[in-house]
Amino acid sequence: MALTIGIVGLPNVGKSTLFNALTRNNVLAANYPFATIEPNVGVVNLPDPRLAQLAEVFGSKQILPATVSFVDIAGIVKGASEGEGLGNQFLANIREAEAIAQVIRVFDDPDVIHVDGKVNPRSDMETINTELILADLQTLEKAIPRVEKEVKIKKRDAAQLAAMQAAQSVLERGDTIFSSVASDKLEMEHLRELSLLTAKPFIYVFNVDDAVLSNPERQEELRALVAPADAIFLDAKLEADLVELDEDEAREMLEMSGQEQSGLDQLAHVGFHTLGLQTYLTAGPKESRAWTVKKGATAPEAAGVIHSDFQRGFIKAEVVSFEDLIDAGSMSEAKSRGKVRIEGKEYVMSDGDVVEFRFNV
Repeated sequence: MALTIGIVGLPNVGKSTLFNALTRNNVLAANYPFATIEPNVGVVNLPDPRLAQLAEVFGSKQILPATVSFVDIAGIVKGASEGEGLGNQFLANIREAEAIAQVIRVFDDPDVIHVDGKVNPRSDMETINTELILADLQTLEKAIPRVEKEVKIKKRDAAQLAAMQAAQSVLERGDTIFSSVASDKLEMEHLRELSLLTAKPFIYVFNVDDAVLSNPERQEELRALVAPADAIFLDAKLEADLVELDEDEAREMLEMSGQEQSGLDQLAHVGFHTLGLQTYLTAGPKESRAWTVKKGATAPEAAGVIHSDFQRGFIKAEVVSFEDLIDAGSMSEAKSRGKVRIEGKEYVMSDGDVVEFRFNV
């Protein structure tokens, strides 16, 4: 399964600079609103040092990490849901994303215009959330009358109409769908076809400067604004510089800035955490590869990520944990130590499982 994260934010908050760094693309990053008109899409590898170790054990010719797709759209402004700026034209481009990363400006730079004239993270988040809520309300206002007619002629389950009306009530009071699922007992399955923007989990990316990167207290203040959602603190300019360096130089620059991991790596990993995803591994002479599955996925479901035939014809899975395999040094030694297990259809996958599936074609 592919993970896609939509990147949103006000104009001039560093979205395109961040996207450039994420994808190593030369996307236009200009100091004026709506520099990004068409959506930019980039695919980024999820950093996974386990794959290099697996490739060494199996003599793999190729390493294929799990990937994350990012979609960068034009900056949101007040009134976007009513057509201001580029309106719903760009919001439609992120409806199929699994999560939304809100890039929030915290850095001070008098040479970079803020669309509202001042840097105010709380106000910026309120603007973005309001526009996403209003866009979802428009979607529901169009869908509900149609569904009401279909319910009357028995073409639609009344539970779907009830779910849409409940979601409308949540949005009208100014809350997002995702934050209200539990408290309002929303039936998400009945809302899925609408691809509501606020039904997706949010990740908050605070684009900061050195003063905030070195200030844990300020970071905690910002983190509190978005809790319990995940928050990441990075300097988009620094991230853009890091990707131009070799591995040793990048590590040295990170250490100088007091960071253990680049913000880009954090964003990819946090995306997996936010969406409850994990990776399992396959390996052989041809390739060592990471595959993405939901936490709680069974062995047949994991096999289906490789090919639907694998899931339909699933017989069993030969499984060893990555740690046990590396400790043993080879599959034959791991087997002799009793670390390789044969698992059936009920087996629930764990992150880092190294698997070989058996199936009927």
